[in-house]
Amino acid sequence: MKLKLYNTLSQSLEEFKPQNPNNIGFYACGPTVYDHPHIGNARSAIIYDLLFRVLRFLYDGEKVIYVRNITDIDDKIIARAAELNISTNELTEKVTQIFNENMSYLGCLPPTYAPKATEHLAEMFDIIQKLLNSEHAYYSAEHVYFNVASFKDYTKLSNRNLNDLIAGSRVEISEAKKHPGDFVLWKPTLKEEVGFDSPFGFGRPGWHIECSAMSYKYLGTDFDIHGGGADLIFPHHTNEIAQSCCAFPGSRFAKVWVHNGFLTVNGEKMSKSLGNFITVSDMYEKGIEGASLRLALLSTHYRKPLDFTEHTLESAQKNILSFRKVIETYNPQEALEDQELITALSDDLNTPEAFAIMHKRVKENSDISSQKLLFAMNILGLNYANKKDIINISDAEIAKFIIQRADAKKNKNFIAADQIRDELKLKGVILEDTKDGTKFYRV
Repeated sequence: MKLKLYNTLSQSLEEFKPQNPNNIGFYACGPTVYDHPHIGNARSAIIYDLLFRVLRFLYDGEKVIYVRNITDIDDKIIARAAELNISTNELTEKVTQIFNENMSYLGCLPPTYAPKATEHLAEMFDIIQKLLNSEHAYYSAEHVYFNVASFKDYTKLSNRNLNDLIAGSRVEISEAKKHPGDFVLWKPTLKEEVGFDSPFGFGRPGWHIECSAMSYKYLGTDFDIHGGGADLIFPHHTNEIAQSCCAFPGSRFAKVWVHNGFLTVNGEKMSKSLGNFITVSDMYEKGIEGASLRLALLSTHYRKPLDFTEHTLESAQKNILSFRKVIETYNPQEALEDQELITALSDDLNTPEAFAIMHKRVKENSDISSQKLLFAMNILGLNYANKKDIINISDAEIAKFIIQRADAKKNKNFIAADQIRDELKLKGVILEDTKDGTKFYRV
């Protein structure tokens, strides 16, 4: 089966041809660990986890190298740590742990490598020095800047005029720059501030150099796929290409650029001020099963915007239950490869078509179709646990627990109410509080 992916660089759907089928390199921009991941972050992570799964299926899994970085030094991190009166290390370690727990909850496979920016300063120094030596970078006001005018293909990824890009984005304006679009590779900091010793003075790296350094370390100068949100096309991915191609003459950096669309909540951009900012941990605390949230975030094609609503989540929950009723009597090894589903996923990760095929398998109501549905659940990362492994508890017993929990909440004994919810979760039963009362479903 041939995989087709939409390549932002060529603005076209292309057949994926790895530069080396025995060593497929795939890099996705990971989190900046300063706060709890939100569902927009989750959508991106789930999409690239699905791509990782599809690549592992189409090629020998061990031949696919998936790198997802951790940005653990950034102005947002420093500001957040100061706000909480803790060290940046304490903050980044805590948030990285939360991120990893969130990824497990969402059924994401661990990447082959999850490098931290602060552990790859040597690679950053190497690239920056190469850029200075070749005059693609320059010193100014104790900063090291990349000279965008020195790279003729600078706007190729965005396919837009540079001045328009600068006007429509958050590009730092500084008189120290030769061109308004020039970006920081290294910036100075005071000794009492967070920083590192370097050949360019005490300071810290710019945002973009980090990903170039980590992809170089684990995938080399040229690799197959680079993924991230559409908001990263400019300036982040544009700048990655520029500095990597100029540091390593003859390199094209990543061959295929995959970008996922934006996420809104009830038609509006997520914002704490609007009260619609939803973290992955919020979903977990509400008792929403990870597989349901995963399905909801995959329900729209990855390149299209996704409007997350209560209906989106409820529909996903119902679909998960519908699928599980069909496969609950089968063991994982009984899964039967579904070529129609693989064709859909190989067509630029067409998840809406994949889910339509899964619903068709439910209606077909046969052993073969059920085994194919099991295969689909596995490759889409939705089959977290087989029902045979769940502790047996009857509906009547669950109903009693729900009544006890309602009484506890009525008496404002929220600790007891939470304990009942958590005990049921351990037995494979998820409670969901709705306007019509508490509902439950099994996982």
